[in-house]
Amino acid sequence: MNNIYDNEEFFKEYSTMDRSLKGLDGAGEWHQLKALFPNLTDKKVLDLGCGYGWHCKYAVECGADSVLGIDLSEKMIATAKEKNADKRIDYQVCGLNDYDYPADTYDFVVSNLVLHYVEDLKEIYKNIYRTLKENGIFLFNIEHPVFTGSVKQDWIYDSDGNILYWPVDNYFYPGPRETNFLGKNVMKQHHTLTQILNGLLENGFSIETIEEAMPHQSMMEFPWMKNEMRRPMMLLVKAKK
Repeated sequence: MNNIYDNEEFFKEYSTMDRSLKGLDGAGEWHQLKALFPNLTDKKVLDLGCGYGWHCKYAVECGADSVLGIDLSEKMIATAKEKNADKRIDYQVCGLNDYDYPADTYDFVVSNLVLHYVEDLKEIYKNIYRTLKENGIFLFNIEHPVFTGSVKQDWIYDSDGNILYWPVDNYFYPGPRETNFLGKNVMKQHHTLTQILNGLLENGFSIETIEEAMPHQSMMEFPWMKNEMRRPMMLLVKAKK
């Protein structure tokens, strides 16, 4: 997984984003993701790529017995410990590919905007399936294949700078895609919709919900949000063991 988040300049820019400053309320997808959370009373939770720890803190506020949040970024984990500490939450610097995924341990695994940095989704799915208890839930939000399969993750503009359309190219060729995010070149992994969904089924999951992130109606007053209705940016999936 890309560790650009430990770059000083990049992390400084990331810290100015709404989702960094306002937490879950500053995340455009939260109104949809929140509705997909299961009952967490007395549950054991694993957050893959926990970032600032917002979802970890939300889980204990919902009654979770314990939460483990892992993230490859030392800066993310340090901030999570500062902003979202709780005696029921344990934060660890650890990549998704490095965690041991103990069998039949967690009731709920959540991952928000991390899996598009992962090359081998099937391996991660297999590990998550193993670490979940029977009937456990896996909920994730990943950049939509239409977004990762675009050209530099940007619009095509006319000579006056007006948006014309969103370009998608080489869609059926999964793999690394370089884009510019917060002023830095960032490497992400493009996965087709077939790979994202069939990979779950092939590893034993049943899919309960699929949603494409859309701006909440309250956000439509901002001019730039109307463009978010022109193409999907995120894909939310809820699956069950």
